[in-house]
Amino acid sequence: MATRAPSPTPPIPVLIDTDPGIDDCLAVLLALASPELAVRGIAVSYGNTILEHAHRNAVEILRRAGARVPVGVSARRPLRRPLAVALETHGESGLGHAAVPAAGSVLDFATSLDRLLDAQPGPVTLVTLGPVSGLAKALRRDAGLVRAKVARHVAMAGTFEAPGNTTPYAEFNAWCDPEALDRVLRAELPTDLIGLDVTRQIVLTSAEVEALATAGPDARWLHDALRFYVEFHRRYESLEGCVVNDVLPIAALIDPTVLTLAPLRVAVRQPDGDERGRTLVDPEGARARVATAVRPEPVRDLLFDRVLRRAARAATTEVST
Repeated sequence: MATRAPSPTPPIPVLIDTDPGIDDCLAVLLALASPELAVRGIAVSYGNTILEHAHRNAVEILRRAGARVPVGVSARRPLRRPLAVALETHGESGLGHAAVPAAGSVLDFATSLDRLLDAQPGPVTLVTLGPVSGLAKALRRDAGLVRAKVARHVAMAGTFEAPGNTTPYAEFNAWCDPEALDRVLRAELPTDLIGLDVTRQIVLTSAEVEALATAGPDARWLHDALRFYVEFHRRYESLEGCVVNDVLPIAALIDPTVLTLAPLRVAVRQPDGDERGRTLVDPEGARARVATAVRPEPVRDLLFDRVLRRAARAATTEVST
């Protein structure tokens, strides 16, 4: 009797909650270009920029990728804190020097994160690349729905051993809304925290970014976004390149072997000052898996093969046809 070939593994259904954002842009493009993942929706949030710009950026990223994906709204502001965004890191538009259309208004009755979840036929992996304010609000509105529809939560948030990028101790997403991160962790969804301890190792050099400038229109658009990021890292971190934090959670879904995850109990500090948003291992904290080590090269290979070189190849294809 002939041996039947094994069935291909079905793609992982994914919802992405994002605040695009230069590195968010690369992460979304990587997810859309990866057959291992089925992107079922994108929810946009404040964070790297204001909500209206984040929404416009998400729509523009999808247009350039030729993807039809529902876009909803996660959160306009933190649960309790004043709104703060990262203009110095991502630029006024959120996408650095890249050309983008004018931002429109985002209506309050736009599809929310919990409605996007409710529309899913089954459980999904929820990837949060910005502050988790929207997820905290969804849990407050209908925790049962969230627990039924979120099979796994993968968050780019926190730092434990690496220095913070907003205070000496805090990562930006955690700092923006520590109350929300605390609420999400205490809900004890199956959450993986992928923080600066590992994401800081995913770096594009300034030479790699500059090479995109002459590789065709799609690659040039990415270059224009990333050039702002390189300028920021050169000015504030003396780095000749840029750290693309948000690529790692997507790459780890595609290839789980790139990360080492440890089950820990985590607390989130909430006072003002340098301690705001600090994430700590605490025996009284909430359960989560924390990324403790990474293999950077396979992550970079995925990014180059599926996003950066693909953008350059698109120009070659256009010329040949």
